[in-house]
Amino acid sequence: MAVAAFSTVVEWYDFTLYLYLATVMSRVFFGGGEASLAAALAGFAVAYLMRPLGAAVFGHIGDRYGRRRMMLLSMLLMTGAMLATALLPTYAQIGPAAGVQVLLLRCVMGFSVGGEYTGVVAYLMEGAPRGKRGLVASLASAASEVGALLAVAVSALTVHLMSQADLDGWGWRIPFLVGAGLAASVWLARSTMQESPDFERQQAFGTIPDRPLRHTLRHHKAGILRSFAISALGSITYYVGITYVPAFLTSVGAMGEGLSLWLATAAAVVVILVTPFIGLLSDRWGRKPMLLALAGLGAILPMTMFSLMASGSAASALLGAIVLAAVAGGVSAVGAVATAEQFPGEGRLSGLALGATAATAIFGGLTPYAAQKLTDRTGWPMVPGAMIALVAMLVLPVLLTLRETRPKD
Repeated sequence: MAVAAFSTVVEWYDFTLYLYLATVMSRVFFGGGEASLAAALAGFAVAYLMRPLGAAVFGHIGDRYGRRRMMLLSMLLMTGAMLATALLPTYAQIGPAAGVQVLLLRCVMGFSVGGEYTGVVAYLMEGAPRGKRGLVASLASAASEVGALLAVAVSALTVHLMSQADLDGWGWRIPFLVGAGLAASVWLARSTMQESPDFERQQAFGTIPDRPLRHTLRHHKAGILRSFAISALGSITYYVGITYVPAFLTSVGAMGEGLSLWLATAAAVVVILVTPFIGLLSDRWGRKPMLLALAGLGAILPMTMFSLMASGSAASALLGAIVLAAVAGGVSAVGAVATAEQFPGEGRLSGLALGATAATAIFGGLTPYAAQKLTDRTGWPMVPGAMIALVAMLVLPVLLTLRETRPKD
């Protein structure tokens, strides 16, 4: 379980690194200019569209052949994609083909990540004591934010220590080489993992579905819809409210690249501190009350917070980033266990692929790009906050009908 939780550190370092370096990557692979940042963010969005496909493929492997085998295969693919990215030629060397190559590798990365997070959450929940599922599953969210924190810290350090010429010439490769090395080390650690107790139960009783996707679609349609709604809220609060913030601050002229990345580092620390606490509260008070409270905060606060961040004041920007990070961290903590509990062990990963991962592709991958385009077009800095608030209000009716999944004993 410790190896599984640690794995999400590397997984999220590798995947979010591109977004934190979006302004740098726009120059290196897309030639710079006004449209380059939008092109780089579009690459992040396209990669996210591969996540449901990856989740379906790896979910089938995890439901049919075991969680351990699935996590070994996905990490092997991620290691190769990170190493290949670090070795790519740039726009200055091969022109527009550089952008095409990095987009293709982002798709490979999105495919591999597709089954990663849900697989780890399921593995942790299935091995946890019944009364501590929320706390243990939330460790995947906390560890993933440690990975994001590591990504933003390495990005900020690289940007600060180098001139722009060195950074664009070769320095951008360093964070990706670090990620490839970390992923390879996690693959070795995963080779020592035991299989999930729940999958061993399925093997013992012969209940493993031959076609997990079809099984889940036939028996758990409502669970798919509920997990989609929960993940939609978690995805937009995280990807617009946290990971998009450095690009937002830079694009509206509120901060430079280096300072905005350090601000994102502070937000990541807040998420790490909040996540286990909210997971513990979900074990005590239940998943439904916590999700309803967090959705209410998501409907009320984000517009004001983005307005504060755009004001140009460092203190206001810090306050806005911390508040948004606390809300996003809370939703991720409860959402991790709540989505997994919508399904029994049989077909659980396939159900999460159809529900939670599909929502992440739409509300996580596409929303930073949409936020950037809408903000540029309207000139209204509260657009990203309005997007979060709208999704929160749409999800609230679904959460009101949610059945409580916290074990009663």
